[in-house]
Amino acid sequence: MTPKSIVVWSLVALVGAIGWATLALSRGEEVSAAWMLAAALGSYAIAYRFYSRFIANRVLKADKNRATPAELQDNGVDFHPTDRRVLFGHHFAAIAGAGPLVGPVLAAQMGYLPGTIWLVVGVIFAGAVQDMVTLFFSTRRNGRSLGQMARDEIGPVGGIAALIAVFIIMIILLAVLALVIVNALAHSPWGVFSIGMTIPIALFMGVYLRILRPGKVSEVSLIGVALLLLAIVAGGWVAESSWADFFTLEPGTLVIWMIVYGFLASVLPVWLLLAPRDYLSTFMKVGTIALLALGVVVALPTLKMPAVTDFASSGSGPVFAGSMFPFVFITIACGALSGFHSLVSSGTTPKMVQKETQIRMIGYGAMLVESFVAIMAMIAACIIDPGLYFAINAPVGVIGDSVQSASEAVANFGFTITPDALAQAAKDVEEASLLSRTGGAPTFALGMAEIFSAVIGGTAMKAFWYHFAIMFEALFILTTVDAGTRVGRFMLQDMLGNAYKPFREVSWKPGVWFASAVVVGGWGYFLWVGVHDPLGGINQLFPLFGIANQLLAAVAL
Repeated sequence: MTPKSIVVWSLVALVGAIGWATLALSRGEEVSAAWMLAAALGSYAIAYRFYSRFIANRVLKADKNRATPAELQDNGVDFHPTDRRVLFGHHFAAIAGAGPLVGPVLAAQMGYLPGTIWLVVGVIFAGAVQDMVTLFFSTRRNGRSLGQMARDEIGPVGGIAALIAVFIIMIILLAVLALVIVNALAHSPWGVFSIGMTIPIALFMGVYLRILRPGKVSEVSLIGVALLLLAIVAGGWVAESSWADFFTLEPGTLVIWMIVYGFLASVLPVWLLLAPRDYLSTFMKVGTIALLALGVVVALPTLKMPAVTDFASSGSGPVFAGSMFPFVFITIACGALSGFHSLVSSGTTPKMVQKETQIRMIGYGAMLVESFVAIMAMIAACIIDPGLYFAINAPVGVIGDSVQSASEAVANFGFTITPDALAQAAKDVEEASLLSRTGGAPTFALGMAEIFSAVIGGTAMKAFWYHFAIMFEALFILTTVDAGTRVGRFMLQDMLGNAYKPFREVSWKPGVWFASAVVVGGWGYFLWVGVHDPLGGINQLFPLFGIANQLLAAVAL
């Protein structure tokens, strides 16, 4: 290292250390959310520059001259050498789903400090390492899935059991993610139109990059982003026009459309729909989160949630029951360590890697970005009034269905908010009520609206930013469902290939169609029943989401 770089990296480390000291040692004083940004960004920068390089060069010994499965088995459908920027976008979009948005919001019940520590420390030493190492070994083993690699290591009996277990976990994860999308887009013409338009835009980008202007990534990126922004703006126009009824869909209708889309994303060539749509979505994801971080720096909102609440030790919180250990890990899930990521890292991504030396950027780098998204979600949850936070996230059975009963219940939790303040908060975002809007997504949207409206538009723009955030969350999660469906298809073909070898040939069309239909049918069934029966379908399996995800991570590690 040069003297200049030593000075620069020392300053980065110092900023991060000051951020951590401020977060950890402040008791009772006002703490700016900017210190959380400083602590996280400083830690991420040091980890990527030094720790990930050590693992890639000294432990894995990545070889830029070694041919990858994408080069050796290029079939233009599943195996296809992909520009590292496009592949980074696909991989990030595939792994970053509901987890980093809602997990930290729910974990804020324990205070901002426990979740923040795990988000940063967990991703540096566990989550990002898992993603990078799994991607590396899958690439070295011709793009084999996690279950298939387990079978190779522990034998056919244990391997098949692992394949089945991992596949079932995958179906549960996909159904849970799809349920969040359905809840976000139901009765939202703006969201349905804007997100629906990303499909034809992605098809255009795929054809443009593959046929019309091969290799012109920057060119197609500019066109795609411009069209995406136009679709978002047009969505607002559509919501106010006579077309609004056409794009206002019931939950059951959304389930059908999601199943159809999931099937198409699984069977069409990866360069045509899946990769360009994920790449396009990444611009929206990263751009919005970057602007949100900039908003924090400009507005300097205060963290209103205590560093550690009594619920961290008592385990009797109104949002979820469970003490800090192990529920901070289970609740945060994808923002720090996620088993689902290992499925993507051994699914679509290793079949598109151009060079082994790009695995560090794609595997470790994308996971750090996802963790940063989770940090922004933690900030969004902790800058709103704690009384409002618990009124939004506690179930109706705990706080009642009126602002008066909710105010009294929140007082019993040790926080204060008046009925008028609860009513005004809903009015500011043009909602009838914010009470018991559980799941984390509405809270993130409200915190996001608070930050953006503090910078642009004030209270008059808060409703716009709130509904924009809801649409953003649906876009954020959908990319995980489509990529996850394709990964599930790979896993099922691996399993069926043990009984009938043609299934292992990813270019065998009957196998591709059959496996895709089974996967979308599996998560689609649980989703359909869950939408129509509040006590059935995926709602019965929802509590298993976080636990199954962490168990899968343990298998990968």
